[in-house]
Amino acid sequence: QVQLVESGGGLVQPGGSLRLSCAASGSISTINVMGWYRQAAGQERELVAIMSRFGSSNYADFVKDRFTISRDIPNHTVSLQMNSLKPEDTAVYYCEATGVAAMGVFYGGQYWGKGTLVTVSS
Repeated sequence: QVQLVESGGGLVQPGGSLRLSCAASGSISTINVMGWYRQAAGQERELVAIMSRFGSSNYADFVKDRFTISRDIPNHTVSLQMNSLKPEDTAVYYCEATGVAAMGVFYGGQYWGKGTLVTVSS
């Protein structure tokens, strides 16, 4: 089965940096879109950044100029470099994949990782 596994979360001070990584596995041929969402306590899950397999990216306004998404297309991984972190960035960050071809089956919906907690605090 297709699985997404995040890594890189943790505690960081305001102004610091973290790099999140996500690896997709499960005999995958193609992933159309991969990216990151986040959910803070008591809030809705929101898009952070996504990238297509052609390299086109889309960022939420609140992370532009601070976060950078990148993908290794052949290896089915996606990373998020987070700089100048703020306390309001504290959230569980989820890896997401949309349009996955694996095991001879194409699934047009979304796969989700279990999330990794990012805490920005002194």
